[in-house]
Amino acid sequence: MPSPSTLLKSLKTFKKDLKEDIDAVFKRDPAARNSLEVILTYPGIHALILHRGAHYLWNHEQKLAARVISYGSRIVTGIEIHPAARIGKRFFIDHGVGVVIGETAEIGDDVTLYHGVTLGGVSQNNGKRHPTLEDGVTVGAGAKVLGPFAVGKNAKIGSNAVVVKPVPANATMVGSAARMISEYHDEKGNPIVAKINDSKQQEKAAKGTITDKDEPKKTEQAGDDKPSTTSARDTTFQAYGIDPYSQDPVAEAFAKMLEHIQQSETRLDQMQQAMCKLDPEFCQKQYDKLCLEDIDVIDQSDLDQADTAEK
Repeated sequence: MPSPSTLLKSLKTFKKDLKEDIDAVFKRDPAARNSLEVILTYPGIHALILHRGAHYLWNHEQKLAARVISYGSRIVTGIEIHPAARIGKRFFIDHGVGVVIGETAEIGDDVTLYHGVTLGGVSQNNGKRHPTLEDGVTVGAGAKVLGPFAVGKNAKIGSNAVVVKPVPANATMVGSAARMISEYHDEKGNPIVAKINDSKQQEKAAKGTITDKDEPKKTEQAGDDKPSTTSARDTTFQAYGIDPYSQDPVAEAFAKMLEHIQQSETRLDQMQQAMCKLDPEFCQKQYDKLCLEDIDVIDQSDLDQADTAEK
């Protein structure tokens, strides 16, 4: 058993870490109103408090007691954290139900997890099996990060993404299997040199240290007012996977198919007119045309866009 002085020192550290964890809740959750409410009603805080105690016991060879505390935390909070998992400061689990953190997982400082997140392994061998989340990582609701690799600093994992390979710093992963969307990396994780150089220029400008030699040469014409191709939709991370600018993918697929069908029907009409000149009886044969109104899943905005395209 640890000595009384060691216990006292650990309690002081625990109190300091708890204060930082509560402050992190206020910074990341606008619904939080006061410290008492956070302590009493936030399952993420309850799970973290119990985990810190279980982790302390695990490191002092009280593994059965640690597992009992971990199991009790799972029953009370719906969050399962193995007592051997290493968790940094200012860790925040929003909502928390369904979160699973494996034995060899490592979590840095200022990390945020939403509900339904799994930090799991894909191997049954001993040793490192679970991911490492570096500082500032955000993992969206329902995402699965599986395997013994690192997710770089300030990276973001989108809602319901399934990540099975390393993620560079500041990258965003979306989809299943997850693909990367980053201004500074391609989908394979290779750095885009031009973007990185441009980001360095911006950093120098922000610090006021940029020189004439550092300024990029202007290649655009004076009258060229084209907007930048990078928009908020390309860069904004949505923890719940909701993009207000995106359509239902099924509806988008139907809209593209119907647009192609309408183009084909227009071409058939032209061919019919040519055939009628050769054979007047051919005009008596008509075919049923398909229109967008026949498909209920297509939004009215899609109909308006199709009408505009026809005109």
